[in-house]
Amino acid sequence: MGIRLVPDNINIDFIKKRFIFFGLSTFILVAALVMGLTKGINWGIDFKGGFMINMRMSNDMNINSLREKFTELKLGDVSFKEVGNTKDVMVTIEKQPGDENAQMTALTRIKEALGEGVEYRSIDTVGPKASEELLTNGTIAIILCLLAMLGYVAIRFQWRFGVCAIFSLIHDALFVMAFYVFTGLEFNMPAILAILITIGYSINDTVVIYDRIRENLAKFKKLEIPELINLSMNETLSRTTITSGTTLLSLIFLYFFGGEVIASYSLPILMGIIVGTFSSICLSGPLLVYFDIRALPKEVEGFKPGVNEN
Repeated sequence: MGIRLVPDNINIDFIKKRFIFFGLSTFILVAALVMGLTKGINWGIDFKGGFMINMRMSNDMNINSLREKFTELKLGDVSFKEVGNTKDVMVTIEKQPGDENAQMTALTRIKEALGEGVEYRSIDTVGPKASEELLTNGTIAIILCLLAMLGYVAIRFQWRFGVCAIFSLIHDALFVMAFYVFTGLEFNMPAILAILITIGYSINDTVVIYDRIRENLAKFKKLEIPELINLSMNETLSRTTITSGTTLLSLIFLYFFGGEVIASYSLPILMGIIVGTFSSICLSGPLLVYFDIRALPKEVEGFKPGVNEN
C-alpha cells in the first residue's frame, strides 16, 4: 500500500472554487505589476552591468568594516555576500558612469582603499552589451520553453489542453517574477533558471492531471465535465502533494543549511514549486470547463459532447 497524504475518498470541489483561485492569482499579479512599475525590478549585475569581486578579507577586517570602506568610496549600489567562511566575501558593484576606463579606475580605488592583505580570487565584469544579450537570450529561452510545452501538450492530448496548460505556465513565470518584485531580490541569470525550473516542474504535474482526465473521459461517458474534472483532480491529489512535498523538503534544507549564496538561489525555486503546484491543481484543470474536451482524438472518438457547466 502506497503512502498517501490525503484520504482516498477526498472530494474537493475545485471547479466551484475556481473563481476564488482566479481572483487570488489576478490580484497578486496586478499588485506585482503596479509595484514593478513604481518601484522597479532590482536588476542584478548580469542585466544592468557592473563587476563582481570574489575576495578573502585580511585578518583585521570584517564585513562591517568592509561595508564602511565601500560606503566612503561612493560607488553606488554595492551588495555583500559571505561565501563559505566569514572571511570570504562576494562584492557586487553597479556599473560606474563612463566608459571602460571608469570601471578600471573604480577597481583601482577599491584596491587602494582596502590596502594590503586582501586576496582577490576573481574579478568578473559585465558590460552593457553583454548584459543586454543575456536579457534577450534569457527571454528567448523562456518563450521557446513555453512554445515547446504548448506543442507537447497539444500533441499528447489536444489543443484545448495545450491552451489551458500554456496559460498556467505563463501564470507561473509571471509569479516568479512577481516574487522578485515583492522581495527585492536581485533579478539575474539564476532568476531565469528559477523560471525555467518552475515551468518544467509545473508541466509535469499538469500532465499527470490531464492523463487522469483523459482516462476518465473514456470511462465515464455520461458524467458532466465539471464533475469529471473534479473527480480526476481529487484522484491525483495525493500523488501531487507527495511529489511537491518531497521536493519542497529538499529545497527547505538547501535554504537553511546551504549557505547564503545557495539560499538566494533556492528560495525563488522553492516559491516556484509552490506556485507551479497551485496552478496545476487550481488553474490548469478548472480552465478546461470552458472547452468541449469531449471532442477527443480517435481513441475515444464517438462520445457525445458533455455539458461544460451548469
